[in-house]
Amino acid sequence: MLDLQTEYHEIKDEIDGAIHRVLESGRFILGEEVDAFEQEAAGYLGVRHAIGVASGSDALLLALMAMNIGPGDKVITTPFSFFATASCIVRLGATPVFCDVDSRTFDLEPAGVRRYLEASYTPAVKAILPVHLYGQCCDMDPLLGLAQRYHLKVVEDCAQSFGSAYKGRQSGAMGDVGCFSFFQPRISAPMAMADGHDQR
Repeated sequence: MLDLQTEYHEIKDEIDGAIHRVLESGRFILGEEVDAFEQEAAGYLGVRHAIGVASGSDALLLALMAMNIGPGDKVITTPFSFFATASCIVRLGATPVFCDVDSRTFDLEPAGVRRYLEASYTPAVKAILPVHLYGQCCDMDPLLGLAQRYHLKVVEDCAQSFGSAYKGRQSGAMGDVGCFSFFQPRISAPMAMADGHDQR
């Protein structure tokens, strides 16, 4: 299911060269390699800026902080995700609001979000945080439409969707912010949860 050794050997010279350049420069934080990656990622995604941070969890947290999400606020999201999606909301004192997922894709279901907003919207609801799962994007047009109607921010959790597209638009380039991860996935989810490693 996942063969990182084969992937590595296919581009070994490129990876080894980049590691060597970092070691030679002595710049292990930021530096030319990170700058080049940010520029290439932004170009690939078709966005103005890409900013490297420590992890996908930090990306989610920083995105919500930048939107001034805090105590008393609510963020609509999915219950079917790695726990960092909801825990980043909770860390800021806000409340995750779990809506239904699509039974075919397990992505956040726009109809469930619409039902919640029509029945329970208050100004405390600040954002929608959809999670693109298994390399497939959520049905974003209805979610973006709801966000526009209710003046909500959209933070895309793209930990499992780098390179995915929705109607010609790249994952992470549709909402206000897209949060990616390059953490090595594990085959055994229970083990991954138990050992405390970030899955993003």
